[in-house]
Parts: sequence; C-alpha cells; structure tokens
Amino acid sequence: MDYQQTLDYLYSQLPMFTRDGISAFKKDLTNTLELCARLDDPQHKFKSVHIGGTNGKGSTSHMLAAILQTAGYKTGLYTSPHLRDFRERIRINGEMISEQAVVDFVETHKADFEEIKPSFFEMTVAMAFDAFAKEKVDIAIIEVGLGGRLDSTNVITPLLSVITNIGWDHMNMLGDTLQLIAGEKAGIIKPNIPVIVGEYQPEVVEIFREKARQEKSAIIFASDEWNLYSEELQNDYLGFKIEKLPLYLHLELDLTGTYQLKNVKTVLSTAEELKKQGFKISDEHIRAGLKQVKTLTGLHGRWEILSNNPLTICDTGHNPEGIAEVLKNIQNTPYNHLHFVMGVVNDKDISKILALLPKDAIYYFSKPDIPRGLEAESLKQKAEGFGLNGRTYSSVRSALDAAQMNASKDDLVFVGGSTFVVAEVV
Repeated sequence: MDYQQTLDYLYSQLPMFTRDGISAFKKDLTNTLELCARLDDPQHKFKSVHIGGTNGKGSTSHMLAAILQTAGYKTGLYTSPHLRDFRERIRINGEMISEQAVVDFVETHKADFEEIKPSFFEMTVAMAFDAFAKEKVDIAIIEVGLGGRLDSTNVITPLLSVITNIGWDHMNMLGDTLQLIAGEKAGIIKPNIPVIVGEYQPEVVEIFREKARQEKSAIIFASDEWNLYSEELQNDYLGFKIEKLPLYLHLELDLTGTYQLKNVKTVLSTAEELKKQGFKISDEHIRAGLKQVKTLTGLHGRWEILSNNPLTICDTGHNPEGIAEVLKNIQNTPYNHLHFVMGVVNDKDISKILALLPKDAIYYFSKPDIPRGLEAESLKQKAEGFGLNGRTYSSVRSALDAAQMNASKDDLVFVGGSTFVVAEVV
C-alpha cells in the first residue's frame, strides 16, 4: 500500500472517534497495552511529560515542545486531532514523521490490528510511542486524547503530569458534573510523580488534591505561582511580563490569543519542574521558544489570522469555556460588523455555547465534512432559538467565501465552533 491507501485502510477499518463518536471510545487500556506489548513496550523507552485537561492542552504541549527543542533536546510531540495531515499527530523536533514510516508501521502490524481490533486512536498512540522509542528522543510531550484515566496515552510513566483546567466537554463520556470530569482527568496522576494543575478552580481543587495525596505526588497550581503584567499585542506577537520572584521575564509569544497567557503559566511551571529534574532550560531558551512556537512545532488554528482584507480569524475553541475565551478576543478586536462562520459536531449539547454567542453577528451555518458533523439546517434551527440569525451553506468553504464577500473592509470574519471546521480553512 502507498501512503494514501494506508490512510484509507486506517480510516475505514478502525473505529474512529471523528467518524463514529462514542462507540470508538474504549473503556479500558487493554488494547493499547496489548499493542504496546507486541512492540516491545516502547512507552517505557523514553522520558515524557503527560498533558491533559479540557482546554489548552494542545497549545501547552506545543509551547513546551518549542522550549525543549530550543534547549537542544530531541523532542517528540504527540497531539490530536490533526487538522490537515494525519502525520501532524506525531512529530520529532517539529517535523512530522515520514509517509513511509506510517506505511511501514501499518504493513508490519496489520495482522496485529486485525487480531486486537484497536481503535484508530489506540493504533495512533502505539505508532507514536514506537516512533519515539526508535528515534531515541530525549523527551516526548504526550497530549491526552480524551479524558485521562482511560485514555490510550495513560500507559506511560511520565516525569510530570500536567492538567491545564476543567470545563464542560464530552459529558456523554466523562460525566455530567465538573467533579466527575475532573476525576477522569485526575486519572493521569501517577504515584510519586509531581503534578502541575494549570488553573486553580475552587469547584474541583479538592479532587486533584485528594488524588495527589493518594498517590503521594507533589501538586502545584501554576495560576498561583506566577504574576502577569502589561500584556499587549505587538505586531505578530503577544508581549507580556511575568514574574515568580526572584524570576522576572519579559516574553513575546507568537500565539496571540490572550487565553494563551493562562497556558504560559502552566508551561513555565512545567519548565521549572523539569529543571529540578536535571533539564538545562535557560531563560533565553524560554524566550526564544515561545517567540516561535508555530515555526518550531507547526501549530495552527489558535486565534490564527487567515487574511487581512477583510480580517479573517479562526480558532479551534469548541466548548463553553473555549468559546468564552474566543469571544473575549473578538471583543478586543476592532471591527464594524461580525460575520461568524460556524459548524459543530452532532453529539454535543451546544446550548451552553449558543447562549454565549453575540446576537448582533451575522451567522453562516455549515456542516463540517465529517460523519459526526451536525447538519447546517439543524444548527440554524437550534441557533434561532437563541436569537442567532443567518443562512446555511453547503460547505465550510462556501460559508467562508460568502462571509468574506459580504464583509466590508472594516468588518471581522470569524471561523470556529469545532476543530473540524477550522481544519477546512487553515
């Protein structure tokens, strides 16, 4: 099989969350452990940092990888989902693994897949661990896919566990209260391994403290460690000053969404903990890494400018907390009228999201090009119940074209609602 045939096989043969939703979510780690066993347990052959949470785990993973690369460490990075190319999920020093590596892995282990019947995600995790072990990375940043306790990535023994925050997402799988969701996310906390929680959230803090006590793990809340001053947008960078005495840093970040400042605190606390474990990371490595995250790691879709006339921005925020942060950035952006290109998946309760959205925007409803995409007409009807008005379009691209055509030069076009919508425009 060539590369495209290999992808077609993976997409068609393996249960896939993007396509199949909850039925592709496995309730235990048996398949992952069996696959890894047949690969000679690669997950134990490299050092790692495990990063979970509801929002910001992808950005946090990429920022940390950029800093470690800048510090001279051969750095693996596993994230999901991908936007355009499957290989975005598995990177080493920012470079996607080769098409041939994907083909060879599947060819070699096809019989194992047909016997074990893993999900698409379980197979991808095993492929990443195998690649990181074979390439002898110095450290790998591993992003949790969904939840934590039962996520396929939760077979590693990391140097650090990181949980960015807790919000409302995937309640049909993780639980319908923040405490239940936090319990699933806390499942990545391991015995005697430090854990960094990005945001101190009073409603779930005891969930994390109790789990850390049980595991005898030191726990740090990054939001309590750092003081942030005078952030401002400077050309293509978000400039800010941050301190944890005696450390005082003036930094620039090439991810310009202001919500990234929460993630920066998590990244800096993680870097501090890695330094305690012997990693040589200087202030200059931090400064240089954060200034070129997109260049070093290939990150896309986070408050990303697609064009300037009219100003068109996309963002992958897709749950109430993520959308709330996006809306703060929209409010801080000068414009006359807002044109909102929107699509969502069909297995989420989107009422919390729709309740947040501005009623004076013009909406362009579309269905992301995946089986789980919600039909544009259904989205339009739901949105109208919240006073949001607009038209439906046959595709995300046609919706964007219409929005840009209708927008005046001083208007703002925003594209979002789902990672899969953003994947069609970046």
